Parts: sequence; C-alpha cells; structure tokens
Amino acid sequence: MFTDKRSKSIVFVAHCILNQNAISDGTATYPGSIKEIINLFSTSDIGIVQMPCPEFMYLGLDRGNINGGTSPILEENTRIRKKMSQKLAGKKIRTMVQDLIFQISEYQNYGFDIQGIVGINRSPSCGVDTTSENNQEVEGEGVFIQALRKELKKNRIQIKIVGIKAFQPDKMVKTIKSLIGRD
Repeated sequence: MFTDKRSKSIVFVAHCILNQNAISDGTATYPGSIKEIINLFSTSDIGIVQMPCPEFMYLGLDRGNINGGTSPILEENTRIRKKMSQKLAGKKIRTMVQDLIFQISEYQNYGFDIQGIVGINRSPSCGVDTTSENNQEVEGEGVFIQALRKELKKNRIQIKIVGIKAFQPDKMVKTIKSLIGRD
C-alpha cells in the first residue's frame, strides 16, 4: 500500500508557519507564510501538515481584543494565554489534540516517517521552549503544546517537538535543518 511517488515523510507545523494571516495582531513577521521553512521541507520532499490554530479557533482572528495590535506583545500574549487557559478553551484544545493524535497514528500505522512537530516559541499556545506569561517571555510551553505533549506521552508516541521564532531566521533555519537531518 502507498507504493506511489509519495515520500512518506511528514512534518506537523503550527498553523501560522503556513499562514501568518491567522496570527495575533501585531506579531506577524511575514506577509503570508514563512518561506524559508516551506522551502526546506519542499526541497527535502517532506509533506507539511498544518496544525489548527487554537487561538483562532477559540478566540477568533482578533483574539477577543480588537485593539490587541496596539498592546505590547508580551502583555497581549499574556492576556491570550489566560483566555486559552480557561475551562472552555481547554475542552476545545483537547478536541484539536485528539484529532492530531488520530492523524499522527494513521500516518505511523502506514509506515510514514514523522520528522517532527514545529511550534512557535513565545506563543501562549504553540510555544515549545518559551511562552508568554506575566507579561514576559518565560521558559515553558504554550497551552496547546502542553496538551499535545501530554497526549503523545499517553499514547506512547515519540515525536521530536521543536520551537522556532520567525524573527530569528538564521536560528530558525538551523533548527529546522537539524530536525530533518540536513545539518
């Protein structure tokens, strides 16, 4: 099965890597997508699976604050994190995580190689190494990555998870090259 030309190599990425238009106001670094990452995956024949944006799905495009773009980024991210930590948001996050676990399991069951998961550091939801809390960038994971990692562990699925910052292109490219073995 699946003996056609597909590479059977996949990476899961935060929604805003492919669509900067979905990111919270005032934080987009690119007009559309993060081309350096897309180019690396494309030239390596790795399929890109876009994860849902939990903030967009729960709070909407304006994240519940039409003036969010005028607030300092870390203050707005802290506000978003508080909203994403609420019970109703947690329920929505669990549903999104369950859908991702199903996709990951399906790919693995059919012998696909999942190269990794790429999150966005400093994000209140998709931060991997850092997130926003108490109006500052702190070590730790965003609420979505926390829930995803917990469910991966529960299901005994081991996948490398890395975080990038779009405004650090050299470091970002180095992280992605390391993830896919193109050092």
